[in-house]
Amino acid sequence: MTIIFSEKPELKILYQDEYLIAVDKPAGLFVHRSFLDKNEIYFALQLVRDLVGQYVYPLHRLDRPTSGVLLFALNEDVARIMGQAFTDKTIQKIYYALTRGHLLGEDTVDYSLTVKLDKIGDKFSNTSKEPQSAITHYQSIAITTIDEPLGKYDSVRYSLIKLQPETGRRHQLRRHLAHLRHPIIGDINYGDNKQNPFFIKRFGYKRLMLIAKKLEFIHPITQVKVAIEAEFDQQWQQLFEAFDWKINI
Repeated sequence: MTIIFSEKPELKILYQDEYLIAVDKPAGLFVHRSFLDKNEIYFALQLVRDLVGQYVYPLHRLDRPTSGVLLFALNEDVARIMGQAFTDKTIQKIYYALTRGHLLGEDTVDYSLTVKLDKIGDKFSNTSKEPQSAITHYQSIAITTIDEPLGKYDSVRYSLIKLQPETGRRHQLRRHLAHLRHPIIGDINYGDNKQNPFFIKRFGYKRLMLIAKKLEFIHPITQVKVAIEAEFDQQWQQLFEAFDWKINI
């Protein structure tokens, strides 16, 4: 389920000052050049660099299929300070996901994860590391049911889930939701091989339904609180309409 950009993506700037810039990364766009697809010609790092006309420093990673807020520093000193803030977990990250089934209430997933390596990009990395602590807080925002049979079930159920990770392990949100037996729709690694084709056929979206919605942090220079938020894109909005979800997020 890979999105291919036939034309150069136009990135929306969500925040910019002389120290930081944040953009709304579309689903399917790599943050930087990857061994996973040597033929890809567009990368967020390159596109943001071209937008501002200078070198930029990516401060965190979003998986290729994840959309939403992506933050860069504009100089090395700010990159170092913000990198430490991410390490110290003083930056609040909020995601939203569309998941299989009705996941109700709110809770915390405290489930350690083994290191996830790429067969190509990480082929020289240590494969014997102990599982790493991984913590995700979640809250159910909305649910819906489609009265059509699928597999052994007589209906199709979805949930909109708010996610706040404390840690930043690779594929953490995707793996934690799969651990709960409520995988994210469109997830080809940890998802449902019946739900994903149904979703594509029903709605026409061939993507991971996960968005990095918001980042909140104390500005490294001004010491003012900053909140940067991405809007739900057109496909998300069409789903909300189809599900009759009147959501004010």
